Amino acid sequence: MAEHRFTFGLWTVGNPGRDPFGGPTRAEVDPVDSVHKLAELGAWGVSLHDDDLIPMGSSAAETEKIVTRFKGALEETGLGVGMATTNLFGHPAFKDGAFTSNDRGVRRAAIGKAARFIDIAADLNAEVYVFWGGREGTEVGVAKDPRDALERYREAINVLSQYVIDQGYNLRFAMEPKPNEPRGDIFLPTVGHALHFIETLDHPEMVGVNPEFAHETMAGLSFHHAIGHALWADKLFHIDLNSQRIGRYDQDFRFGAEDLKESFLLVRLLERAGYSGPLHFDAHSYRNENAAGVWDFAAGCMATYRALAEKAAHFDSLPEVQEALAGASQPELAESSAGGDTAETLKGEAEWSHLDQLAERGYYNEKLDQILVEVLLGVR
Repeated sequence: MAEHRFTFGLWTVGNPGRDPFGGPTRAEVDPVDSVHKLAELGAWGVSLHDDDLIPMGSSAAETEKIVTRFKGALEETGLGVGMATTNLFGHPAFKDGAFTSNDRGVRRAAIGKAARFIDIAADLNAEVYVFWGGREGTEVGVAKDPRDALERYREAINVLSQYVIDQGYNLRFAMEPKPNEPRGDIFLPTVGHALHFIETLDHPEMVGVNPEFAHETMAGLSFHHAIGHALWADKLFHIDLNSQRIGRYDQDFRFGAEDLKESFLLVRLLERAGYSGPLHFDAHSYRNENAAGVWDFAAGCMATYRALAEKAAHFDSLPEVQEALAGASQPELAESSAGGDTAETLKGEAEWSHLDQLAERGYYNEKLDQILVEVLLGVR
């Protein structure tokens, strides 16, 4: 496949090390400085929320000046904008949700805030516009009927989709699922929920998903499987890469910092599928790092992906892997099960004697997994 299109959010490399228990440990980073540094490190592009670039309350003149300066940095470095999004979770007005707030005025303001930055995203030639519903949820379930909330969520995406069409923007949307945090329970908690939601929209063809490694892992799910589902549905419009331990808060660790096997399976799947969209690292450097450590973190994310891509290619090239895959009948999975036969015809293959015969075989999973482990350990 083509050279990997690595991107980082302004909020990731610009994270000052603040957490719920302590203030910043690093200075704020000028978005233009981030663009230049990422270009030096070999990244393809950047991503951003509206508030990452334009401080809340900026006048129209101030906004134009900020955007012009940022565009100049992109043009100077050749970096692209993989995705843009709206911060609909930070301002206190969104404490009960944005598109799903019980307050109609809040919902209208949220749609308007998104539309404002969609204009700028189109001007920056962003490829994808992401919607993460961080506040779209509940702690007190009786306070919000989920049927009404989902209807309002759908209405917002429909209105904004039509706006993009009416303006003639070359922009696609992507829904980003997450099970919880900051809300106790968030609407559209997993990739599966988001994929079904998309099929109910007025323009499902222009909306896909932006799955995040940490978010599916928080739900105790396989990110590798989630990405497979999105690819199968032809809806993987964008992807957020990081690392996460099951059962923890949203950690957003450097890609590959946890669960190297799942990371390997993910990279192998993306490489084999020919995914050519942005590979976005939605992660943060550890809070105990200084400014230099942030760029070690960014370089590490890209280096780990490249290394896992090489490991995946090596794994697939090993004769013993091909032998084990054949023994597992893995190639047969791509073949039709019925092969044109009807269910009536297939009844005959369900005889107990035939099932007993089928049960005798093994599937070489132990051998395959051990080879994978040895490849990751560098001993094969």
